[in-house]
Amino acid sequence: MSVEGFDQEVDVLVVGSGMGGMTAALVAAGKGLEALVVEKTAKYGGSSALSGGGVWVPNNPVLVRAGLVDSLERARTYMQSVVGDRIPADRVEAFLTRGPEAIDWLERNTRDVRFRWVRGYADYHPEAPGGEPLGRTLEPVPVDLRRLGPDEETLNTNPLMKGPAGLWTTQSDYRFLTQALTTWKGRRTAVKVGVRTWWTKMTGRHMTALGAAGVARFRLALKEAGVPLWLESPLSGLILDGDAVVGARVERHGAEVRIRARRGVVLAAGGFERNAEMRQRYQQAPVNATWTSGAEGNTGDAILAGQEVGAAVDLMDDAWWFPSVEASGAGLMILAERSLPGCIVVNGQGERYVNEATAYVNFVHRMYEMDEPGVPTIPSYLILDQRYRDRYPFVAVPPRRPLPRYFDKYGIVTRADSLEELAGRLNLPPEKLAATVARFNAMAEAGRDEDFGKGESAYDRYYGDPGNKPNPCLAPLTKPPFYAFRIVPGDLGTKGGLVTDPDARVLRPDGTPIRGLYATGNTSASVMGNDYAGAGATIGPAIVFGYVAACRLAADTPVTV
Repeated sequence: MSVEGFDQEVDVLVVGSGMGGMTAALVAAGKGLEALVVEKTAKYGGSSALSGGGVWVPNNPVLVRAGLVDSLERARTYMQSVVGDRIPADRVEAFLTRGPEAIDWLERNTRDVRFRWVRGYADYHPEAPGGEPLGRTLEPVPVDLRRLGPDEETLNTNPLMKGPAGLWTTQSDYRFLTQALTTWKGRRTAVKVGVRTWWTKMTGRHMTALGAAGVARFRLALKEAGVPLWLESPLSGLILDGDAVVGARVERHGAEVRIRARRGVVLAAGGFERNAEMRQRYQQAPVNATWTSGAEGNTGDAILAGQEVGAAVDLMDDAWWFPSVEASGAGLMILAERSLPGCIVVNGQGERYVNEATAYVNFVHRMYEMDEPGVPTIPSYLILDQRYRDRYPFVAVPPRRPLPRYFDKYGIVTRADSLEELAGRLNLPPEKLAATVARFNAMAEAGRDEDFGKGESAYDRYYGDPGNKPNPCLAPLTKPPFYAFRIVPGDLGTKGGLVTDPDARVLRPDGTPIRGLYATGNTSASVMGNDYAGAGATIGPAIVFGYVAACRLAADTPVTV
């Protein structure tokens, strides 16, 4: 490709406006470099803005101040038990050692990027060596979106997560809101959220939390740092000079803009979850690009651009899986619903095959492992009874409230007055479903799941109901009507992408770095390998390697043309 005729020059070009990309731009600017962020869609924030906003970075200063006793050694032990040898040890070590440094830099060098500990949100394998039952997850501090000015309108949002005017909840709130009818803490949290909602409406504030708050805070920091953000500016290709990346081609206002990046390009444009062709090429069937909860713009453009200049890829067969209710070509994520007492998940033979409360990536891995002709686990069925509906919310529908009409219209829910009738409507063997429920009910009464251990892990119990005895995750299914929801392997995004080194440099298949090219977030192959360490193990590494990339870019000499 010719390197003549650049339309614009910067030191660092960042492709993608999630928290990982914004971190790279902020750190580059903070180290005296001129940075530019380009975003494919008309709204910034990508999947980061649609997420719960969790950030998993062990032993970081926020956790230390909050009183969590952690260490590099404990975190290293835990990552070894979770990731094993799937990812090069030096890259895992870079994440663990540079992570606290990244969070510290953001706190010291920005006025707005702030996080707090989600106390009690256990690591996803808390009983593994080095695992933390109290959790290592941070969440963004809520923020008033009015501070963004006109940029409030272009923040990426999820209509399915939109509540009544003035309503906003944190990750910490969500756990207790599921217990609003059963525990004192649940009732207190419901009252707190209600009063807060009233006050927010009365004062005219536009408060938000979760991932949207995180992205908003990063956007405020970018504005303060003077870093421009171009919307509706998709990447169309990278520009090479010899074997070095020296810039990129970006579509803007209907024309191609050639941008020189004197230090380098950071690809942080998400994964390929919305690209049906790539999913079919790399991933195990059945897979569907409409079941994802990832951002609409995540079609793998940056990964493909990296491959075009010789980059290696890894983990392309995996994703940040999330069991989801299939809803007219979309996926509604099922999180706390699986841990609450009074539900089971069964396969196409009406039999349990998994701990319903296990971490979502592991749940879907199990779905794929067990799926076979005659005994399908894709789809599976989440079955609950009226007692459950009387006590707990389901996909944002409060307890004791009727499910929305579209649940029936699109076949999201199947109801019946008996298990035999329910089995008939689902084409499950009635005698097997009845036997499964009978066995489960007996174990629930005794308080121990002898088959799959539901409720034994601190992670299971986090979303359980402590008011339900003797096991917060187990209760018999006895009260009709019975409900069934079709479960498919949804996801938060894909996990595979460009192979990178400990400095976030993109590598060729022979292990050599492509000069001038960096990647972070879901554009890169995950440092978590095939597992998931804890809530925020997507955004946490995205931030860390965005920071690492910018530090390396600041230390490097410019790429000559």
